[in-house]
Amino acid sequence: MNELQNNSIVIDCLQYANWSPKIFKQMHEGGVDCIHVTIAYHENFRETILNLEKWNSYFLNYPDLIVHAHSVADIIKAQHENKTAIIFGFQNPSPIEDDIGLVEIWKKLGIKFMQLTYNNQSLLATGCYENNDTGITRMGKEVIKEMNRVGMVIDMSHSSEISTLEAIEFSSRPISITHANPEFWHPAKRNKSNTILKKLSKNGGMIGFSLYPHHLKNGSNCELNDFCKMIADTVDMIGIECIGIGSDLCQDQPDNVVEWMRNGRWTKEKDFGEGTSENPGFPDQPNWFKNNTDFKNIKTGLNDYGFSEEEIKDIMGRNWLNFFKKSF
Repeated sequence: MNELQNNSIVIDCLQYANWSPKIFKQMHEGGVDCIHVTIAYHENFRETILNLEKWNSYFLNYPDLIVHAHSVADIIKAQHENKTAIIFGFQNPSPIEDDIGLVEIWKKLGIKFMQLTYNNQSLLATGCYENNDTGITRMGKEVIKEMNRVGMVIDMSHSSEISTLEAIEFSSRPISITHANPEFWHPAKRNKSNTILKKLSKNGGMIGFSLYPHHLKNGSNCELNDFCKMIADTVDMIGIECIGIGSDLCQDQPDNVVEWMRNGRWTKEKDFGEGTSENPGFPDQPNWFKNNTDFKNIKTGLNDYGFSEEEIKDIMGRNWLNFFKKSF
């Protein structure tokens, strides 16, 4: 089974929701065929294993809605069975601790993506919130080679400028930026420069555009037409083949989770990241993208902006699927 239904597929290359039957049903209702799920931020090896156990229980209890996908064939099979394929990733290299041998272990356990850093300096690379950008570390270069060898995708969504450019250059496989937007549209700290976007596309990489309000122009009040114009302007600059969606949807998460995401274990102070001390919790989603039933609104917006049916299919998932075929 290698043919897509209607020659189209919907792939969201990053979510970190508070998973529940309600959300799984919304994924089904919204026609979302595949989601890249974050299963680790700051967790160590053992703690991440516990997160895998939780997901195994989801797969056991909701087999009519979700399935763990280990390959592109699994993703296509899930689409034919009207299920959402789940693929796993890390937003930090914490689960490999200081042991490069764990890269292969995690790949065998189903991890498809790993960010080299989450905002801060890690053992592998510099994050986007550091004042001094020293790029990829010695260990980082070795881990990139190992990720290339085993087929785990490098993700530089929360990385600094130099780290991202060096990862693109040093990796023998195309890398990803699963959830970020162009800096020219909105200058958030981890939105990406024109230099990165051009180099990413030249090397066959992918960027997933984010719906997280801190990455959007006008935040929660961002208009759908403006988001679609951002996509169009990016397509004009780097082409359409490297563009997809990585919503960064954190649906139904309590506000203390965003504190965990930003603070982890590295500080005793309150680090509010891209938020403010007056409003440290999760921001409200734009009214046209509240949950997984709203992907239809993005399709409608792209159509209204003037994208063709085939271009919309590429942006909504076919580009990611082609990237997966080369990368897993």
